[in-house]
Amino acid sequence: MLIKTVFAGFGGQGVLSMGLNLTQTAMREGKHVTYLPAYGAEMRGGTANCTVVISDEEIASPVASSPEFLVAMNQPSLVKFQNQIDAGGVVFLNTSLIDIEVTRGDVEVIRVAANQIAEELGSVRSANMVMLGAFVRKSNLVAIDALVEMVRSLLESKGTKIFAANKKALLAGYELLK
Repeated sequence: MLIKTVFAGFGGQGVLSMGLNLTQTAMREGKHVTYLPAYGAEMRGGTANCTVVISDEEIASPVASSPEFLVAMNQPSLVKFQNQIDAGGVVFLNTSLIDIEVTRGDVEVIRVAANQIAEELGSVRSANMVMLGAFVRKSNLVAIDALVEMVRSLLESKGTKIFAANKKALLAGYELLK
């Protein structure tokens, strides 16, 4: 197994956090991982993306040509990355911010109104966790319980309310794709 994913969006949407949470969870589960973040100088509001590679064997290169998954949190990210996804791959769209269609017919499209769902849950800032939960359900790359535990350990210093909001969002996204 060698699975490559690109998470992309605006700085401030938690795109790098999604990739880091997934990477650290997979590592804790004994998998080999790489995490390669990239972001514009502006940070919040600029472009941000990261590449995550998860494998059961050593990974030769962190560069993920032809990734199997794309998680696009905004429209510019979809436009930029959709043609890089491997035929038969899966594209996750944050339909709260993306109102165009994928131009390819050889990929599966998963639509998640991540911002809307997060807002309904009481914290629009947890839209990334909604999307990450949906991604984990579809990809089955890590166990949801392990991911929740990783998020808890990363957020414990920020207080129980922040962790609770993120856990709620993760599980809501996970349950979307039953």
